[in-house]
Amino acid sequence: MIKQLLSKDLKEYLVASSDKKRVLLDVRTEEEWTQFGKPDGEKLGLKTYFLTIQDDNFVQEFKNLSISQDTEILAMCAAGERSQIVSELLTKENYKCVNISDGFTGWMTWDLPNL
Repeated sequence: MIKQLLSKDLKEYLVASSDKKRVLLDVRTEEEWTQFGKPDGEKLGLKTYFLTIQDDNFVQEFKNLSISQDTEILAMCAAGERSQIVSELLTKENYKCVNISDGFTGWMTWDLPNL
């Protein structure tokens, strides 16, 4: 089962277990990044990757990023559905994933760092 995390709880989650290696993975489309902006995970101490799930070879493209399997992947999309799919795909590949269940929409609502 994939852990679900609301964006409003993200800061607390990061502080509670700050010893873990984590990255933020935004799987929205190029169009969404342009129209609505991108999260600035760096302000939360998270290296941020942008990789759309629309590609058929998403898993291979993710693996090409060379993120180690002991790194927790915080996946997000616009509202949490695509990031859930990504979390399930990556979990099958032995990655540890957390789904930001309210996505970028929630991120903007809770005034987390944006570009």
